[in-house]
Amino acid sequence: MVKGIMAKLKKGSGQKLWAQAKKIIPGGNMFFSKNSEVYLPDLWPSYFKSAKGCRVRDLDNNSYIDMTMSIGTNILGYSNPYVNKAVIKTIKESTMSTFNAPEEVELAKKLLKIHKWAGGVKFARTGGEANALSLRVARSFSKKSNIAFCGYHGWHDWYLSANLNKKNNLDEHLLKGLSSIGVPKELKNTVFPFQYGNYEQILNIIKKKNIGIIKMEVTRNLTADVKFLKFIRKECSNRNIILIFDECTSGFRQNFGGIHKIYNIIPDLAVFGKSLGNGFAITAVIGKKKIMSSSENSFISSTFWSERVGYVAALETLKQMDKIKSWDKISKLGLYFRKKLKLIAKKNNLDIEIKGLLAIPVFSIKNDNKNIYKTFITQEMLKSGFIINNSVYISICHNKKIFNKFFKVLDKIFKLIKKYKTINDLKKQLEASSSKSGFGRLN
Repeated sequence: MVKGIMAKLKKGSGQKLWAQAKKIIPGGNMFFSKNSEVYLPDLWPSYFKSAKGCRVRDLDNNSYIDMTMSIGTNILGYSNPYVNKAVIKTIKESTMSTFNAPEEVELAKKLLKIHKWAGGVKFARTGGEANALSLRVARSFSKKSNIAFCGYHGWHDWYLSANLNKKNNLDEHLLKGLSSIGVPKELKNTVFPFQYGNYEQILNIIKKKNIGIIKMEVTRNLTADVKFLKFIRKECSNRNIILIFDECTSGFRQNFGGIHKIYNIIPDLAVFGKSLGNGFAITAVIGKKKIMSSSENSFISSTFWSERVGYVAALETLKQMDKIKSWDKISKLGLYFRKKLKLIAKKNNLDIEIKGLLAIPVFSIKNDNKNIYKTFITQEMLKSGFIINNSVYISICHNKKIFNKFFKVLDKIFKLIKKYKTINDLKKQLEASSSKSGFGRLN
């Protein structure tokens, strides 16, 4: 950590290790949203030694306040003592055996109690797996292959095949530049994207493409369009189309369970991940009993889906969330964050845009060169001990004191942005190349 606005960053152990990683791990790492090029190419600390609460230490023992919380996996904070205690106890008793983990059944019961409309549960370890699993279940029931979708749902072939028809079909679904290289061309014309809130577009796809499944996020960066969601639910019911809500990001953030419960719009299947295990790998697909039961006729199996830690972590995570009403705490903090951000921006005469769920504010400066601004903010925040991109994932370990410190630094950064009259003047202040905003080659 380099204290003070405009001090120079230096390459340390993390930056050197990242340079090695890019030579032997294609792309540098295994999760795009943690790729150093997305933050600050060549100068991002990249690796951590330890993490506790909302603080992270890099390989050189520099301490940072993390505003992204591993891209949303840790609502209860890093190394939560209650979750850790449950997991450590389990590790001592063994995480695997030829028998199944009883916590698998207990977690299934818990999720069904929270979502009384559902009658069955399947588990996986990652969001991409769970989304692919949900489609296998849905297709086993519907007997139709074609999918209409809205939003981001992972890296698997079914999703990337949307770009076989047109290479920029996925550009409006969170990330630009997703390549379909390696995806079988035979999947062309099986998956069709639609825009959130576009009634005419989705109706046209339904009528012309023999759609059996609609998969979408209830909301991400936009305010939930309840009217549109009700329209989708009605069309799916009338046309025997299976509706899947991907709640990997939205689940357990604004309420206890899926955010669809707030609007009383019930899907046929729902997918959960991210915060379900507070940093331990566990995802779930829940659904109506008759649909979930049909999956027994399809082969769905994986060795490490039976691993015990994920189930134990999820049960303790849900217990602690329910006990402290974590969704209420982080939503209130989110409102406070937005209010302060608007005040700081107005004070500095900057036009900003704020999107996202209450507890996941996503902000950017309205400008054709907003990626330059984002990189500059990331760079200067890092010097002052904050890990941030343009998305903030609020945890219960954040508080108003931390936010006030954050905005004190941001105010100084905004003043610098106004000081540099042209984008080229600001670009000269970048100590690394501009951060990557899409899935282009990163090495």
